[in-house]
Amino acid sequence: MTRRPETAVRVGITARLARGDAHALGARRKDLLGAESGLVNSVCEAGALPLVLPWPRGLDAAVARHRAHAAADAIDALIVQGGADVAPELFGEKPLRPEWAGDADRDRYEIALVERVLAQGKPVLGICRGCQLLNVVFGGSLHQDLSLQREGSIVHSNPVVYEAHTHAVRLASGGLVATLHGRERGDVASAHHQGIARLGAGLVAEAWCVDDDLIEAVRTDAGWAVGVQWHPELHADDAALLDRLPLFAALVARAAA
Repeated sequence: MTRRPETAVRVGITARLARGDAHALGARRKDLLGAESGLVNSVCEAGALPLVLPWPRGLDAAVARHRAHAAADAIDALIVQGGADVAPELFGEKPLRPEWAGDADRDRYEIALVERVLAQGKPVLGICRGCQLLNVVFGGSLHQDLSLQREGSIVHSNPVVYEAHTHAVRLASGGLVATLHGRERGDVASAHHQGIARLGAGLVAEAWCVDDDLIEAVRTDAGWAVGVQWHPELHADDAALLDRLPLFAALVARAAA
């Protein structure tokens, strides 16, 4: 493949929806598609150019897929960031509650995007929802809600404190994530209520929650695709948590190579 004249690696970041509030002032009334600033900053600090990829609303499935493929063709690496639940229908279940139904437009777009990027041999980093989506793409399933469906699960999300809600993870000895961090244990920011149930074929577990043994990170056994259930982009201001940059730097280095 012929390289573009630009030297910066182009990292696509799937957009996250911030729903508008009809009672708010100004732009906050409207739905916004964007990326958490810590995520954008992390990509920049890793030496790459972040490009937010907003997913289209209400398009025909074929058109949405074409848009996703065009976006994949324009980037060197992909980050699937957190946000709405992954729709249970994608792993053969019905939503246990209406609010866990997911977002069909986002799911459709991101699945097409991930499949295209993987087929092109470009690296992928899935964060929180992105880790779960990667598992579903590879045929795995999810717990729709850990507290309801997984006996012994700790609380993995506390929206009141959000990024300050943390727990310890155990990293697979000799695994990719442990090698990147140079350690086999660390604390992470946790903000999710879904989680991996059945691991997808072609994925390898890379980390587990110390307190309840939930899978917290995965990688593909071929190519370079990594999913982490935690939020490394939220670790910038807390030295007690795993360093946020190794994952982003590894993604960019793989794309550059």
